[in-house]
Amino acid sequence: MSANFYSSIEQAVTDILSAIDGDIRLGAPLGLGKPNAFINAVYQRITKTPQRSLHIYSALSLNKPQASNDIEARFLKPFVDRVYGNYPDLDYVVDLKAGKVPNNISVNEFFLKSGDWLNNPNAQQHYINSNYTHIARDMAAKGINIICQAIAVRVEATGEKRYSLSCNPDLTVDLLDLVQARRDRGEKIFAVGVINHELPFMPNDAEVTADLFDIVIDDSAGTHTLFSTPNMKVCLTDYAIGLHTSSLVLDGGTLQIGIGSLGDAIAHALIIRDQDNSTYHTMIRRLNHNLATLPAHIDTSPFAQGLYGCSEMFVNGFLKLMQANIIRRAVYSHTGLQKLLNQGVISEHISLGTLQALRENGLISSPLDGNDVAFLVRFGIFNDECSVEDGQITVGETVIGNDLDDESCLQQIRELCLGTKLTGGIIMHGGFFLGPVDFYQALRDMSDEQRERIGMSTIAFINQLYGDRYGEEPLKRAQRGKARFINTCMMVTLSGAAVSDALEDGRVVSGVGGQYNFVAQAHEIPDARSVLMLRSHRVVDGEVRSSIVTSYGHATIPRHLRDIVVTEYGIADLRGKSDSDIIKALLNISDSRCQDDLQTWAVDQGKLSADYVIPRLYRDNTPEALADRLQPFMTNLPSFPFGTDFTKDELSIMKALQALKSSTENPLTLVKSVIHSIFSDSDIPQRYLERMGFDEVHGLKDRFMKRLFMGNF
Repeated sequence: MSANFYSSIEQAVTDILSAIDGDIRLGAPLGLGKPNAFINAVYQRITKTPQRSLHIYSALSLNKPQASNDIEARFLKPFVDRVYGNYPDLDYVVDLKAGKVPNNISVNEFFLKSGDWLNNPNAQQHYINSNYTHIARDMAAKGINIICQAIAVRVEATGEKRYSLSCNPDLTVDLLDLVQARRDRGEKIFAVGVINHELPFMPNDAEVTADLFDIVIDDSAGTHTLFSTPNMKVCLTDYAIGLHTSSLVLDGGTLQIGIGSLGDAIAHALIIRDQDNSTYHTMIRRLNHNLATLPAHIDTSPFAQGLYGCSEMFVNGFLKLMQANIIRRAVYSHTGLQKLLNQGVISEHISLGTLQALRENGLISSPLDGNDVAFLVRFGIFNDECSVEDGQITVGETVIGNDLDDESCLQQIRELCLGTKLTGGIIMHGGFFLGPVDFYQALRDMSDEQRERIGMSTIAFINQLYGDRYGEEPLKRAQRGKARFINTCMMVTLSGAAVSDALEDGRVVSGVGGQYNFVAQAHEIPDARSVLMLRSHRVVDGEVRSSIVTSYGHATIPRHLRDIVVTEYGIADLRGKSDSDIIKALLNISDSRCQDDLQTWAVDQGKLSADYVIPRLYRDNTPEALADRLQPFMTNLPSFPFGTDFTKDELSIMKALQALKSSTENPLTLVKSVIHSIFSDSDIPQRYLERMGFDEVHGLKDRFMKRLFMGNF
């Protein structure tokens, strides 16, 4: 099969819709990998053709941020114009929000943008609950006949074009495999790659040939600003959680983290641990109540060996850890070689001792044959000029012996064949990426050598131990030593179950994604652990509510897969614990304002002895006490450790807007704010008013909004 090349999205859509009889079933990657302009063209065609149906299957559909009121719009529009540029919104998302999706079109998502669709019946009714590792299977079962993806292109000096799945190699190749039998039977199924020249070109497993696609489109409409996720503010609570969690990460191990403020907090804490270890150690001690001896599971040492990143999502935090030379432990796609590295039998630096160790462990033989030399060249142990011809090793024009027991042969091999360091190692495996503007630019600016150490790959490879095209289970086990799979959740029950994706009433907040797979994987690798993080409490209508709850009607992670839970108040190791010990451990990391109610419930259920007393050490779990512990280190814990797309003025304005939002949710506070705005002569910098478009206002409504805005400074 060879690809047909188009310069027009509209023409490609015309030809595809003409070739397919009946319903259109379109599958697209999650997040950044969607070719928005192509999907919009298909959507608009079917909108105008009511006799045909369109079923869209995807996940994490992203549109530019929208304001909820006029004042927010004044703030948001300049920011959106600056950061999101010409990013085209997805028409089906716009219509879903407005309740205007035509009856002949349905949108099914496997993962929702967190919290955005809680009150949208259409999205809730069409949500498909599935593990990330099962999405390709489930899409194929829906009879997909268009598989579309945004792709990157690289033009070499020779004029050759190379193609990459870039941000989303997660599902497409596996999905194409699953539909191949239908294609062999003659069904019309189109694989469509739409070039976006803004996408970073990613090599390794993400690189594909044009022949993977039936159609490749290079239309200017397909190239646009990449959707970005600006760095979130990291508050003190997040930092406490991140610091606790970072102390669970073992040198020489494997790391998985997610997006958002907690992921940034962990990454920043790991950087402090490595670069300012004395300060880090002191912070960890203070967070652990200055115990004379820190718990055995806590590690505060710098990183002598470094870490390997293996995460479904390659996020900005990983990039910062790479730049800090913490993510640097390379893994190799050969089980035997990886095991020898793990055991310290060989190192990445090559010598004749490397050959001896490989031979003693059965990875090569003597005399060396063609397969042996190909293996040695593949990993840089021999240079790429080496090959075998007529039973002899050739290096360019030179022919040498291949007997490793012959000293003269060994001398020639050392002089002519040996490399200096292993090649082909990967320090970061990811299934998809999404991040802020500077994250994408950093990927574009990387040298080829740096980018080669990032392995964007399939979710089937990353999220599970079972074998796939890129590695069997023994290889994955060898690579993922001392893994810490770190995820967030919303609630944890006193039995150890976790709630991460949906509410008790069945409404979906986000989705399971890969969380279940990583938790299960942590129980299958002997020295791995699953870490679930959550904030200990939330405030609803002025009432403190615990995030550690007595019970809940929905669970994402069942109690039998309990492992480590972290809040801002500490670490609860639940693995293998009895029910009463689980409850005791969770009470220790609960907010003290909620501990008594939780304990009473556990006693009433017969799960906790009536005479149990929570240790005094954990009876001061309050925001005030936490702030006191971290107060000396505030300069080490910036609100935006990795920068922000907001200007300093915008950050100041945001504080006023947040205060205004809080006041509008409370009628009494709003009245006070209105009165304050009328009678106060707040000294607000003129540039703030200009940024909000309040420097010149006309009409009663605009004047009122200006006064209300000023009243919240």
